[in-house]
Amino acid sequence: MEGWKMSIGTLSEEVLNRLAKMLDNSTCGWRQLANSLSEHPEFHCSERELTSCSLQVLSAAGSPGRTLLAWLADRSCSLEFLLHCLRKVDHQEAVQYITTTVAQPIRITMQPESQQATVGGRVVLTCRVAGPPGLSYQWFRGKEEILDKTGCTPELVLCPLAPVHQGHYICRVNHGENCIFSQWAQVRPVHSSPGCSSGLFPGSASGLLIVQQPQSQEVSEGDSLFLECKAEANPPAQYEWYHNTVPMPQHKTRSLKIPCVTTAHRGEYKCKMFNFYHEAWSHTATVTIGPGSITEASWEEIDRGTDSQEVHRSTFPPGINPLPKTVERPPLAKHFYATGKVALLIGNMNYLYHTQLCAPIADVHELTNLLRQMDFKVVSLLDLNWQEMHSAVTEFLMLLDKGVYGLLYFAGHGYENYGNSFMVPIDAPNSYTSEHCLCVQNILTRMQEKETGLNVFLLDMCRKRNPNDDLIVQPGLLKVTANIVYGYATCVDAEAYEVKREDVSNGIFINFLKQRVCEDEKVTVMLDRVAEDMGRCVITRGRQALELRSNLSERRSLTDQIQAAECSASYSARNLQWAVAHVLPKSHYLKFDCGVTVQLGFAAEFSNIMVIYTRILEKPKEIVSCSAQLTDFPQDVDIDLKKSNQETLLEAGSLLMIKENLPSPEVPSLYTRIRSLQRLRGELTFTVCLHYTYSNMDEEIQERQPVTVGKPLVSKLNLHEPRPPRACSASSSLSPDPFNVAECSYFGEGFTSVESASNTSLYDAQTGRESSITPTASRSANIPEETDSPEVFDTTKPIVASKSLPHSQINDTNYKFSDMYNFHSY
Repeated sequence: MEGWKMSIGTLSEEVLNRLAKMLDNSTCGWRQLANSLSEHPEFHCSERELTSCSLQVLSAAGSPGRTLLAWLADRSCSLEFLLHCLRKVDHQEAVQYITTTVAQPIRITMQPESQQATVGGRVVLTCRVAGPPGLSYQWFRGKEEILDKTGCTPELVLCPLAPVHQGHYICRVNHGENCIFSQWAQVRPVHSSPGCSSGLFPGSASGLLIVQQPQSQEVSEGDSLFLECKAEANPPAQYEWYHNTVPMPQHKTRSLKIPCVTTAHRGEYKCKMFNFYHEAWSHTATVTIGPGSITEASWEEIDRGTDSQEVHRSTFPPGINPLPKTVERPPLAKHFYATGKVALLIGNMNYLYHTQLCAPIADVHELTNLLRQMDFKVVSLLDLNWQEMHSAVTEFLMLLDKGVYGLLYFAGHGYENYGNSFMVPIDAPNSYTSEHCLCVQNILTRMQEKETGLNVFLLDMCRKRNPNDDLIVQPGLLKVTANIVYGYATCVDAEAYEVKREDVSNGIFINFLKQRVCEDEKVTVMLDRVAEDMGRCVITRGRQALELRSNLSERRSLTDQIQAAECSASYSARNLQWAVAHVLPKSHYLKFDCGVTVQLGFAAEFSNIMVIYTRILEKPKEIVSCSAQLTDFPQDVDIDLKKSNQETLLEAGSLLMIKENLPSPEVPSLYTRIRSLQRLRGELTFTVCLHYTYSNMDEEIQERQPVTVGKPLVSKLNLHEPRPPRACSASSSLSPDPFNVAECSYFGEGFTSVESASNTSLYDAQTGRESSITPTASRSANIPEETDSPEVFDTTKPIVASKSLPHSQINDTNYKFSDMYNFHSY
């Protein structure tokens, strides 16, 4: 493989640090590697160089292994030779890490597509890639490289579109010396208006360019039928299939699939392709049905009664005993896709009446970033009470549709009774029961109503029995869909744990899951590997073990591509719904009477946590000192006054945000962190208080300006309000249905007015509970997120966790279980 020729120096700092940690041990580490490297004269280590590596242990941040790797990088040592030497010293852990992570091939998951648009419009060419970290992009028009600001990103933006943009485009993705090219995409600017009759594409009077026609074919009974057509159009084309001139309402995608054909399927097939302005018909494809491999009726129906006796109903005439026949099954599909991907992540930490937790904030944040890399629409929420969790799940279910992959992750207190799992809100009383919690199995029942393509539950909580709850909850009956996966952080009647440290803590489950979750493997295979990794961890052995439950019958992976055309209308609606809850206020520029100009900027840490920063842009020369502070916030939101208007993000209480996306350190700023935006009933208002002093005066002067920024992020959804009851409950009448809410989405209010808000009461008269919830920030310039730069464990400290603790490092650290803290318990 060409990637093995890359130099060690092309590896990211994160990868090098992890390798160094693996090599910093005495039994099989950097010394043994150095001896093995000596077989090549260029990489022979002298005694002086070995001594220099050894002396690194005298420094708190020193690493002999990292020093050796830097020395090899300076001499352009290849990955191939490094792997050869690691195998020679039998360092299996480092070999496995490099082969599975570093040597990951580059794979294009979304190719740029040819587009046509009117002059002055906007065209976006997209090239999505899965592969190792550190990828770079280059766009070309023909042989000419595009050097504008989007020419080195996965999305090339041509706006405003001009005739000069016409041509063929291609994207080159680089990783060190390795690279891969996308397919060519043609861009054609046109001058015709959308309403004119001339085609959007040359040679197509209808305005649609048909690039693939369905083909006539002959199939046998019992075989699968596959017809496909494709059209290029702007706006994108929709599809309708017709069989013998009769519409087929269940087939509205470019692919028509019938898994088991009969003689009723013979005839002529045509596809109508259309958009808002134009329409075109495909060629006629004639399908003939030949004799199948089963020429006579040979099926038997078998009824299995309660007494386990089998009753046979043969379709053959009496006295005729057919010979057994072997039926060749159609080949299984090798590639699966989703019509969309949606994830709800909830992390409850600050419980009112129970032990407070530390890890969910980092766990939710890291899993959010990883799921986004796989094109999931993520709603990440922290510290939700009973009403907020119910409303959040309702909104989550509204984002689901046929073929969508739905993922629910919960980190917090929980329990399991009689096979049902319950998530505990932050306002649950001391002796809580199922009435105060959310039943996971009830959520699954409602997910199945959406005909989802994959249902994944990742439950990072305790599963011990709740002695206060003797009620047997009976969720609605589940359908046999063969697409359900449960990943429990621990076994039945066991607890889950987190690694405790001073700044950021991690749960044991996420520490291992984040190493595997992006692997292009069947979900159950990926979780099996996580379980194996956890089983090798000394501190969790015998205390916490991942449990996997699944009936998944297909090779579906979290990395499966999205084919939105399968459900284009609802997919667009989901994108809009998701975007409504992730809108930040625009920057504000305030001009004060004294001549000072103050900028207000906004960044999202989570969907319900926002950071406001203030900076002085201009001030008169006669003003010697000046600062702008925020005050007078609504009582609905949660603000720590001791940590408001701080000079650093850390002092403001934010541990996870990327500073690169905020003002540079050369420009002084003050930061204020606002939590619990889900509880905001009206618009967010506050006051900017300007403090300044003139050069010839000792007295400080103040000016104040009120500011209104609307309803940012998740506050638009009014999650504090109870949802209307459903017409009928799926639960048994013997038990309360904790999801007895309607299929109506408050996202819908954002379609007509993003800033609209209903001022109904926050109090649920029926349950007597207060409400609140939150989703996650989208990936954009003003929404900082945590970088993938994990901190390395320090073996001299008691059990502490880094932001991304590799499983290999857990085994190398001398942990003490006394340093562990109970993560989730009822």
